[in-house]
Amino acid sequence: MKELLTFPKDFWWGSAWSAEQAEGRGDTGKAKTVWEHWFETEPNRFYEDVGSDVTTDHFNRFKEDVQWMKKTGHNSFRISISWARMFPSDGVGEVNPKAIAFYRDLLTEMNENGIKPFANLYHFDMPVALQDAGGWESREVVDAYVHFADTCFKEFGDLVYHWFTFNEPLGPILGGYLEDFHYPNQIDFKRGAQAGFNTILAHALAIKAFKKLNLTSKIGVILNLSPTYPRSQNAYDLEAAEICDAFYTRSFLDPMVKGTFPAKLVEIMREYDQMPEYTEADLVTIKENTAQILGLNYYEPRRVKARLTAINEKSPFLPDWFFEPHNMPGKRMNIYRGWEIYERGIYDLCIDIRDNYGNIESFISENGMGVANEERFLNAEGQIEDDYRIEFVKDHLAYVHQAIQEGCDIKGYHLWTFIDCWSWINAYKNRYGLVSLDVKTGKRTMKKSGEFYKKMSDANGFEFEISKIVGTKKGGNN
Repeated sequence: MKELLTFPKDFWWGSAWSAEQAEGRGDTGKAKTVWEHWFETEPNRFYEDVGSDVTTDHFNRFKEDVQWMKKTGHNSFRISISWARMFPSDGVGEVNPKAIAFYRDLLTEMNENGIKPFANLYHFDMPVALQDAGGWESREVVDAYVHFADTCFKEFGDLVYHWFTFNEPLGPILGGYLEDFHYPNQIDFKRGAQAGFNTILAHALAIKAFKKLNLTSKIGVILNLSPTYPRSQNAYDLEAAEICDAFYTRSFLDPMVKGTFPAKLVEIMREYDQMPEYTEADLVTIKENTAQILGLNYYEPRRVKARLTAINEKSPFLPDWFFEPHNMPGKRMNIYRGWEIYERGIYDLCIDIRDNYGNIESFISENGMGVANEERFLNAEGQIEDDYRIEFVKDHLAYVHQAIQEGCDIKGYHLWTFIDCWSWINAYKNRYGLVSLDVKTGKRTMKKSGEFYKKMSDANGFEFEISKIVGTKKGGNN
């Protein structure tokens, strides 16, 4: 049976992207970022040798893009502010007046068109000179970030609806120090732990600076969160899931929202001599300056089991010493991205936040489906018929709706993303947008999903076959 799922009044319908993935270099002057440097040195690591110099060219086309936001039903949108653009002298020194003018023009254009600007301060795009000076391992870089953040609050505070210190702060730690998909491409957990701790401290110090300004907006953080499911209820599988969850979910969620660190994680890091350096004053700062709002990025769950093979203790210390991935038979996959599609995970995540994090004001800040070779789905009129994306969005939103019905304080849903954007080392391999991009010409074309998104936003909901909702109070335990 179909039922109309209506969302709360003033629900945030929108999407998100980042400066590095969408702006292009522009002509304001801009420091070289870690991504630009890495592309110069190893272009072969990037799909089809495509870097971030042009991307979606949002810098030159932002007025057109704001109209595309309206056409796709946005009432809110998350940008990121480029540290390298704001401080073109290697991320420090004098602020760039041309960058201020650009962002003020963009934010004003959004506000004048009824689109609430959500501004994120860091989305993986450190000026490379600061990375070479130690990156997040360095207290001097933390200080430079806080100065950048404070400058943004003062320059744009009258135009921004909500602020965010970081997007997915776990990402650069995993990629840069554990898994080799992010500059500086090291395999060194202890250095990663120091970078992670300093990132958490930078988050707290930015919030401390924000609170002094008495702005009407709120400040929070965007975290990539995946519920962790054990293979079975066997004690060793449960322990594996607990440890995996501590490393990959609670490591940033706990300190950034609660101001404390997960005991299991600290216990393991002490036992294996992987603790970062810190002071008691740092812990007080982190405790007293936590997120006021939380963005939840959800793409896939984590499924793990107890290790079946022994660890070579001469190899570098890594989280997977304690668990292995569980490849659950029968799971649905997005074969292009290699991610499991499990809609109920977004519900479980919302319930976790409700029950264990004070039901902090939250929103779905990213959720989306990347698909390769979408030109296969062009119709006779030249539109991509991406019904798979429409189904993906509705299936996830149905579980968000159910979580709201059960008391979760979820204020909105932001898709990743609204125009196809450059996706780091995957470049334009997989497309995520409601609007397609011709990379050669920059032409934007509405996809079928963009039309759907507008209708859904206008109606503040959609019809859904409720029998598809399972594992909730509404859907039972089947």
